[in-house]
Parts: sequence; structure tokens; C-alpha cells
Amino acid sequence: MSRPRRLLLGVTGGVAAYKSAELTRLLVKAGVDVQVVMSESATRFVTPATFQALSGRPVFTDLWDNRIDNHMAHIDLPRGADAILIAPATADIMFKLAHGVADDLLSTLCSARDCPLLVAPAMNRQMWENPPNLRNVAQLREDGITILGPDAGDQACGETGLGRMLEPKVLFDHIQALFQPKFLAGLKLLVTAGPTFERIDAVRGITNSSSGKMGYAIARAAFEAGAEVTLISGPTMLPTPTGVRRIDTVSAQDMLAAVNGEITHQDIFVSVAAVADYYVLNPSEQKIKKDAHILTLELAPNPDILANVASVANPPFCVGFAAESENLLEFAEAKRRRKKLPLLVANLVQTAIGADDNEVILLDDDGQHRLPRANKSDLARSIVKHMARLYNRYHPEN
Repeated sequence: MSRPRRLLLGVTGGVAAYKSAELTRLLVKAGVDVQVVMSESATRFVTPATFQALSGRPVFTDLWDNRIDNHMAHIDLPRGADAILIAPATADIMFKLAHGVADDLLSTLCSARDCPLLVAPAMNRQMWENPPNLRNVAQLREDGITILGPDAGDQACGETGLGRMLEPKVLFDHIQALFQPKFLAGLKLLVTAGPTFERIDAVRGITNSSSGKMGYAIARAAFEAGAEVTLISGPTMLPTPTGVRRIDTVSAQDMLAAVNGEITHQDIFVSVAAVADYYVLNPSEQKIKKDAHILTLELAPNPDILANVASVANPPFCVGFAAESENLLEFAEAKRRRKKLPLLVANLVQTAIGADDNEVILLDDDGQHRLPRANKSDLARSIVKHMARLYNRYHPEN
């Protein structure tokens, strides 16, 4: 869109209101135009001045606010919004939404909205589990309102359980996903990411310097594009992308077993992981002691996970990655043709591994498509868009 995305953020009266201040900061930093509306009780936890400073916009709390010329704040404020998010959403506001109650600014503008509505519940675990509250949640879902969370953990009241509001970064990721085109809606996608670790002894192993950032970015972008995403990851320190199911593995054999266990019902397979080419034939169960002698390891080739998947009967749409240190296009295109891949993403290891940004060349039957250097999140979105276009060409029935 040519204009910035517009989000109306409703804040109701809960301790988690302080998290919404951080959410506002994240959204504004990402270029989202945030308009905050607070319930009267929310102002007991965080002042409107805080949200005004973070959003750069006046904050509204009163149904009869005379700053709106026509005195119809409940009509004017949601007009033009791309979405409304209520975070935190108390049991009270969820009751109002479920039963059509419109007795303050926030509840009234929600009844007059013409855009998606999302709520992020935040309450004590017993309030969340209260049967009337769960009936209201079920009604909201039936009405097409998206429920984000809640999370489980320590609560402000000192108890532990389900009811915590999702963290600001998680809510931010859901809003980012909401605003992305759904190129992969209804599809299942499996992606591998990160390095593998091939054990030498009890403490040592063979691995590589892959950070997993590109594979995780692909998983995140595919979720944003509407896919049901499973991420099979080698050892990394990266957090699981929002909305993605993650399976942790260590060695190439572990990763192959996990892929084989998931691949049957997948529509798309994206092989981003930097899988070790070799494993140690006879790893030691104990730590090998250092001495003056040369240590000799006997290595055997690991299975080629991507080639295995691409060669099965009725394979999913397969996307490969090639990281080369020289002759990039020659080696990458040879790999694409050898493995019969409809799409391969080529990049240089010197500029890609461990970095937060990258530049790649997409290779398909139409030729080469160079994507300029960008952060890996934006690059992943471009790759997913191209991937979706090719998938639809190969599967016109979808």
C-alpha cells in the first residue's frame, strides 16, 4: 500500500497495559500509524500521556470527546483503520464484544468497525477459566474475532497459569503477519534451518558457522504469507518465529529423520539448513585426550536431505539454497539441475553466513532473478513471493 498501515490499539484496564506501551513503540518504529484508545480503567495503570508520546497521536478515552468535530469519535476513529487490536483485553471488554454492549468509546467503536478485530486477553488464571468467560471467548471466535493468546506463566497476582497477555514482540509479529499478503494461504510448508553437529567424541563435533537466520526468516515470512509452517532446526540460539511449529535436531541423520516424519502432507519443502556433508564413522563415547599424536578421523558422507525429498514419488514443491565461495552461478545452476529443483536460491558464503542482511540470486526455469541486498526478513518475504508465484504455476488447480 502507498500509505502506512493504520492500527487502532485499544487498551483496557489490566496490569499488562504497560506491555502495550512497548508494543506501540515497536509498531511505530516499523512504520505503522498507531491510534490509541483507552478505557477509563486503563488510565489507572498507564497514563494517556505515555501512549501519546510513543504514538505521536492524541489518545482518546471519552465517547463524548469534543476534539472530534462531529462528536462522533466512535465512527471517525475506526474509519480507515486496517485493523483494531485490543491489548490487554480484560474479561469485561470481551463480555461487551460478545454481547454487543456499547457503553464506552472502545466498545462502541468496535461495534461500528469495518476492519478485522483482534483481542489479546490478559487476566488471572481463574478469571480466564471462568465458564462465562470461556463462553464469551467461544462466541468471539464464532463471530470472526481473532483471539491472540493468552500465554501461561507467572502472573501479577502471584499465581501461575494461563491468562498472561502475549509479549509485545509476539503481538507485533501477529500484526506484521496480518498486514502481509497471503500468497501461501491454505498451504503447508516445511523448512530446515541452521547447522548440523556431527559428534566426534563426548564434547567435540564437526559443524559450521551457519546462524540459521535465513531459514528462520523464511519460516517467519511463510507464516506471514498464510502457510502452516513447520521448522526443523539444527542447533541455534534463535527464538522460534511466532506462529511456527519447531522441531529441534542435532545431526544430519536427526534432521533427515525429522524431515521424513513430516514431509508426507507438505505442499512446499524449503531446504535452507547448512547440513554437514560428512559424519564421523566411529565417534568416541568418552572425551578424546589430547596428546602429541595426530588425530585421524574416518568420515563418511551424510545423506542428501533435499535430493531425497525431491526424488520421491509426487514430491512437494522443492526449494533449495546454495552457498558457494566461488563460481556462484555455475555451481548453483548445476545443483538446481542435478536435483531437478523448480527454484534455487544462490548466495555467497562470504557475505551471507552469520550476517543480518544478504543478497541472493533466484534461479528457476525462466533464468536468473537478482534480489538486491536487504535485511534477511525483507529478503525472505521477496523469496516467498517468488516461490508462491512458481508454486501456482506448477499447481494451477490451487
